[in-house]
Amino acid sequence: MTLQEITEKMKEGAGKKSSFGNTVKFATDQGVVYIDGNANPPTVSNDDKDADCTIRMDFSDFADLIGGQLDGMTAFMTGKLKIEGDMGVAMKLQSILR
Repeated sequence: MTLQEITEKMKEGAGKKSSFGNTVKFATDQGVVYIDGNANPPTVSNDDKDADCTIRMDFSDFADLIGGQLDGMTAFMTGKLKIEGDMGVAMKLQSILR
């Protein structure tokens, strides 16, 4: 799965969700995915903007997370996922990504 394919999949999923009042950036070694949760529905882009919460991980782990093969909490506990900024925003993501 490419960054563009993941972005499109996340756009499709975000279109079915309500705003959640924060911004989130997934930063990988192959680019970023930015979610603006202030919009209703949330918008998804590859813009590298400041966010309330930045989640850093290798692209392969990110693809596994989005594809459902990697649990976010497991990724965090094993060091595959690092959170910068508001941890509470990261906790909201589980319901947003499903």
